[in-house]
Amino acid sequence: MTFAYLGCLLGGLACMGLLDWRFSLFWFADARRAAWVHGIGFVCFIAWDLLGIGFGVFTRGPSPYLSGIEIVPHLTLEELFFLAFLIWCTMVLYTGSARILHTLRKRPGDSGDRR
Repeated sequence: MTFAYLGCLLGGLACMGLLDWRFSLFWFADARRAAWVHGIGFVCFIAWDLLGIGFGVFTRGPSPYLSGIEIVPHLTLEELFFLAFLIWCTMVLYTGSARILHTLRKRPGDSGDRR
């Protein structure tokens, strides 16, 4: 069970990739922009984690589901994959929601008056 959480995260990333590929929502819509957004978000979240670890707010507790691999003390390998998943999931939800709302606003025969 040592790598269970990492396996779940990798599975989630694979599913997010399929969803993104199928509907061209984030990486498959504009890879250059996605790289910037994903990269900047990742750096910000890592900085946040490192500050939290430095101030003693974030610690690594015992868990049989973690790999035990630490990048720095209290920052596990799984955290890196979790942050990548979190950012990707957020952007897929945002772009997907924007696309749905745009489609609903442009329905044929709709006068556009929403009273």
